[in-house]
Amino acid sequence: MRVDVLISDWKAGVPVELSDEERERGLYEKAWEAYLEGDYGFGLWCWHECDRLTNNLNGNIREVTRILGPGHYFGFSHRRSVAERVPIERIYRPRKGDMSTPRTDAFVLPHYQVLCVYLAHASLGDPKARALLEIALGELEDRRRADPFLRHFETFRDLLSRTTATVPIAGSSAPTPTHPRRTGPKSAP
Repeated sequence: MRVDVLISDWKAGVPVELSDEERERGLYEKAWEAYLEGDYGFGLWCWHECDRLTNNLNGNIREVTRILGPGHYFGFSHRRSVAERVPIERIYRPRKGDMSTPRTDAFVLPHYQVLCVYLAHASLGDPKARALLEIALGELEDRRRADPFLRHFETFRDLLSRTTATVPIAGSSAPTPTHPRRTGPKSAP
């Protein structure tokens, strides 16, 4: 999953005479297509790019959708699908004072995406992910003011808790899940 290398190559190949928005849209569309073909690494890139634009445009989803193109907003169902497929044992999380370089097969993700991955795996019953999430949430308060992307994790957490909550059917005492388990693109090596 060498997404950054491919994105850099694609970015270098975009004609400079295009406007910034057209270049952004063209690059995002290539990554979107690769994600839909099954490479969740490009899904992680699309997810972060969508959040970056949302932050830069002060949360204006309509403008983000206009720039990315209709139907290309990386919504909750895509985020959840990608988060469930990221192997947590390959996520690189430097500790305080850690000066080592990550393994070549490690994923270096933004902090809020790491939290979303841990939360998605913990919601599936993974005890290791639950423990890692608890540790990471302890650090959350310290970072909240400095990291504008953390609100995207909080939104993901709220939406995940809504979709996994159980709602009783009228006249029945047995709770039913609000949705069936979703599937997304295949995992990439």
